[in-house]
Amino acid sequence: MTVDAHLHLWDLSVRDQDWITGPGLEPLRRNFAVTDLEPEARAAGVDRTVLVQTVTVAEETPEFLALADRHDLVAGVVGWTDLTRPDVAEELARLRALPGGRHLKGIRHQVQGEPDPEWLLRADVRRGLAAVAEAGLVYDLVVLPHQLPACVRAARALPGLTFVLDHLGKPPVASGAVEPWASAVRALAALPNTAAKLSGLVTEADITSWTADDLRPYTEVALAAFGPDRLMFGSDWPVCTLAATYGQVLSAAQELTGALGEAERTAVLAGTAARVYGL
Repeated sequence: MTVDAHLHLWDLSVRDQDWITGPGLEPLRRNFAVTDLEPEARAAGVDRTVLVQTVTVAEETPEFLALADRHDLVAGVVGWTDLTRPDVAEELARLRALPGGRHLKGIRHQVQGEPDPEWLLRADVRRGLAAVAEAGLVYDLVVLPHQLPACVRAARALPGLTFVLDHLGKPPVASGAVEPWASAVRALAALPNTAAKLSGLVTEADITSWTADDLRPYTEVALAAFGPDRLMFGSDWPVCTLAATYGQVLSAAQELTGALGEAERTAVLAGTAARVYGL
């Protein structure tokens, strides 16, 4: 079986998702529920998933935890809380005590939207990250390539916190450029408290004509840098549907890891996510 380490759900009747208002994103402007996900995931052989935050709204995380409590398919939640709040440790404990709180596995913030490329290095943010580590949670990094150097410095400063790089740091797949992204990813991967997700690449490519070979240079860098034991598959569903079906994204990952040995391939497709997130 396969673990999907990265997907999203939302209900526009509960709150808007202001990040899907731009041109070309119209297919995402509808509700995506567990009942939509389940047939796609089960057909692809996926039996466990990690549900990841979408908006910086405190109410979303308790909603996700409640979903995980009701649906076996959602085995883990990467939620959001304000890392800069003085009582962040108490807030993390409160979330863990909610219905489904045992499913809280990590925290994420939309760092890619922060104008300060060194946001992660702010004293108040680092204090919050330390609280995440103390709570036994991981921290998901959603960043752009120019923010990767700050990720390296943050991970070096907090060796007790596991940092998981979402979408391989969003490399410029459509342009075909590899540097300086690759050097920054290698620097991050050189730190033992880091891992990465083989996710989100199809929407960084030309969404109308991408092939697995377009993704291969970036996958090969990540595999060489992190190794299979620190790399995990994620569909980025339903965002991926702008470029591919759920099954096509998984098939691409299977093709891109086809040269690995069976144990290594199993790590990327299931084992790493299960271990890192404690599923």
